[in-house]
Amino acid sequence: MKTNLYIVNEIEPLDISVKVTDAQLFIKDRTYTHFPVTKKGVYLGCIPEADIRCFETDKTLDAYQYALEGFYVRQDDNWLDILESFAQNNSNIMPILDDDNRYIGLFELGDIMNLFNETPFLSEPGNILIVEKGIQDYSFSEISQIVESNNAKVLGLFISNMQNDVAQITLKISDSDINNIVQTFRRYSYNIVSRHQEDTFLTNLKERSKYLEKYLNI
Repeated sequence: MKTNLYIVNEIEPLDISVKVTDAQLFIKDRTYTHFPVTKKGVYLGCIPEADIRCFETDKTLDAYQYALEGFYVRQDDNWLDILESFAQNNSNIMPILDDDNRYIGLFELGDIMNLFNETPFLSEPGNILIVEKGIQDYSFSEISQIVESNNAKVLGLFISNMQNDVAQITLKISDSDINNIVQTFRRYSYNIVSRHQEDTFLTNLKERSKYLEKYLNI
């Protein structure tokens, strides 16, 4: 996917020599969490919007270099790496640098998220299935085999959570008999986290629970 189409050049970076009062005026009507700061065109880092509002207005940004955060991406970085940088730095903008660390422009989080929306994981019809298994016990090859053995295709999968030595995997599966897939995952000792109306195992479990409750109340 080409990310070059989403480079924003309209927003000039803040020069390190600018007065805080001018920087505050610059960010006033903008919704960015951070703003790039440069010195003679060379990128120094990003300064949080919240910090700029708290600085002493009679000083320049040079007095607050300690507040700069040094995150950035390169123009030819993969869009998934760019998305990861957004998440790691809790920012809605991402500065883009050339090989000489000169500022080129920025990516906006919404534009990169739109690239994710265009992937088959979100755009193609299918079923979402969330399963769990021990970190040492699961494998993507096994997961794919389970899905494909039931005449379905994996449209995408990722590790959505990892805690207490248990990995949670979210899958997007092409339209198919989800019940058979769910039962196969159970036979391979996967815990099913998501809920599905077609899940006969849970239906039978509920019926047995009601029968037991009725029996105990006799």
